[in-house]
Amino acid sequence: MNSHTHSFTSSEDQFQKPVDMHVHIVGNGSSGSGCWLRIGGWHKALAAFMCRSIGLPLSAITGDFDQLYVKRLLLLVRESSLSAAVILAHEQVYQEDGKVMEGKGSFYVPNDYVLQLAKKHPEFLPAVSIHPARPDALEELEKCLEAGAAMMKCLPNCQNIDCSNRRYQKFWERMAEAGLPLLAHTGGEHTVPVVRKEYSDPRILTLPLECGVKVIAAHCGTKSGLTDPDYFNTFVGMTQRFPNLFGDSSAFNVPIRGRHVPECVRESLASRVLHGSDFPVPVLGHWGWLQGFLSWTEFRHAQATGNLLERDYRLKKAMGFPKESFTRVWEILRLSTAKAGKRFEK
Repeated sequence: MNSHTHSFTSSEDQFQKPVDMHVHIVGNGSSGSGCWLRIGGWHKALAAFMCRSIGLPLSAITGDFDQLYVKRLLLLVRESSLSAAVILAHEQVYQEDGKVMEGKGSFYVPNDYVLQLAKKHPEFLPAVSIHPARPDALEELEKCLEAGAAMMKCLPNCQNIDCSNRRYQKFWERMAEAGLPLLAHTGGEHTVPVVRKEYSDPRILTLPLECGVKVIAAHCGTKSGLTDPDYFNTFVGMTQRFPNLFGDSSAFNVPIRGRHVPECVRESLASRVLHGSDFPVPVLGHWGWLQGFLSWTEFRHAQATGNLLERDYRLKKAMGFPKESFTRVWEILRLSTAKAGKRFEK
């Protein structure tokens, strides 16, 4: 265990507390956060559904959305079985020459905002988002490391990031040296506009893996829409080649994505899968019950709670995800002793 990751002297039972390591922060900039939202077309209906799912009215999006969203998320974490949530920044879309692709992307969440939220609230662990093509990418990375970044998040297919471009090698090497893990979207995507569909393939993560970065393939390469390619078997094959590759179970409680649950709860893959919800993506246990992944009683018990974070947790426990899948991320995140200690005082 190197000095860049955990250096805890406190009791090991701290690492038995469950974490949701895939939780989105969204805002409209109303609090001066620097966030923005750009919702159009059918995504308006999706946004309305998500707002209702998390317990906010649609009118919140044009109101004090920054504070309403954070307040609601904090309440859901505190009233759930979770000890913490990894909150995600969301980068803008860049060209390979480092210029912002104007008009692309549906929302933006600055690194400073999630870092500030994590400093203020012990329940939050900060995941920053940096496009490695940015002219100041390495400088931004150093700044985020200094401020306590626990993880880095990107969506290669939506943010136009060819992770295996050799131009980014120094960026990945610095992440590996610092012990900062990478959470990267894999598989289809329909919530955020896609710029480069071919970047949904987990094989695009080969260079960061070869550089020694601990990489988490969000969604394990599963498909989101009916016509999407399914990269799940590609992901499984890569876990056999790279011991530093993991996947997460985020959005497995929506139709289609969760069809590979039986493989994910069995070894040798189960020890590589981490718990994430993809909040505020809706959590519906109907699909899992219809597939026979959990009983009617378990489905009803999970579905009975209006807390999306707790519902996702209950459903995945019932589906057979092992206890370690809910706590394993503690071994991967970049955290200081002081930061970790604060999170278990409550």
